[in-house]
Amino acid sequence: MLRNDLTTPMAPGPSVSFKAAHLTGLVDQVSTIIVGKREQVALAVVCLLASGHLLIEDVPGVGKTTLSQALARSLGLSFSRVQFTSDLLPSDLIGVSVFERQQEQFVFHPGPVFSQVVLADEINRAGPRTQSALLEAMEERQVSVDGQTHVLPHPFFVIATQNPSDQLGTHPLPESQLDRFAMRLSLGYPDPSAERALLTGQDRRQSLLSLQAAMSLEDWQACQAQVDRIHVADNLLDYLQRLLTATRDGRWFALGLSPRAGLSLLRLAKARALLQGRPHVSPEDLQALWVPATAHRLMPLPQSGRSAQAQARALLEGTPVP
Repeated sequence: MLRNDLTTPMAPGPSVSFKAAHLTGLVDQVSTIIVGKREQVALAVVCLLASGHLLIEDVPGVGKTTLSQALARSLGLSFSRVQFTSDLLPSDLIGVSVFERQQEQFVFHPGPVFSQVVLADEINRAGPRTQSALLEAMEERQVSVDGQTHVLPHPFFVIATQNPSDQLGTHPLPESQLDRFAMRLSLGYPDPSAERALLTGQDRRQSLLSLQAAMSLEDWQACQAQVDRIHVADNLLDYLQRLLTATRDGRWFALGLSPRAGLSLLRLAKARALLQGRPHVSPEDLQALWVPATAHRLMPLPQSGRSAQAQARALLEGTPVP
């Protein structure tokens, strides 16, 4: 059994409750734009709260771009959108040095990646060189141009969208870049009631323009700092390690999860606990995040006949809680 400090309800301190209320208000506001997808909105907020980058994969027209814009506006962060195409160059993304005659020197002109929230729209339509340029920005939170390093703003989030890989003109993301995304989500089609609200309500683009920041930058940064203080019991770590080890034993996947994936999942679990108003991580946090945080990193065995999501879910269900 799990230790009492995990299973026994603990009264959250005023700091945790206060920050959870702020975060819930953020989810509420974005959910007025992305109707009927509150669970996905909450997961997206958890991802950004954990300082992770988010990948949204789905068919065109279900709200991937709108969700990205709503998150940026609700957080009051600078935002830029880059439409990835086959002819997009790395310099179109990160910027270029141009010789200025008046100054008689090269001056760096930043590209759209120098925003706090960068929407990389249809990322899998760009070539490998441009994808690699984004990879450095995501991992190092800086870019290198002509031998000089330029630090990106803080906070810095990449929200990338991609179409299914079977669509024409797509370049599958390499495993190394997929591993940089803390989470992959799919919005899916709206249910009938949500779709009726979309059909009869105000145009979502107009609704986006009226959004105000749901919390200040200082409050957001305080919430991110609180994530580090969320408690994780030893037995919970045992459970996490059991899950990670199971992905590596060769029975479920061709290649298991890396230590970086484990660290990312743990931080996501802490962020979800904070959103739920709890000062500690529970097994339910790991279970709720397991598939969106790991499936894009895993390659099922060919003989399994299952998708990575289905295989990850089966592994979770087959791993007992200590």
